[in-house]
Amino acid sequence: MSHKHKTKIEKIFEHPVSGNIDTKKFLSALEHYGVEIDMTKHNRAKLFYNSGEFILALSHRNTLSKDSVSELRHFLEKVDLTPENIE
Repeated sequence: MSHKHKTKIEKIFEHPVSGNIDTKKFLSALEHYGVEIDMTKHNRAKLFYNSGEFILALSHRNTLSKDSVSELRHFLEKVDLTPENIE
């Protein structure tokens, strides 16, 4: 199952930016790697990992926008959760 989670993380780092990443599956992959996720009632997910924090606005389409993917990429690089650094 870990391979599926790693694939979801790798999609964030693809070029060109993917516009069809399933939000629920991606958040599940992040939880698998130790990211703490706190869902708010304002349709946002607060991500906590290695003293880093990121607030992700969730769309009603259940996919991540290209802007969100780009912001997530920067956050994951900052907290050192990249495809090269995960098992």
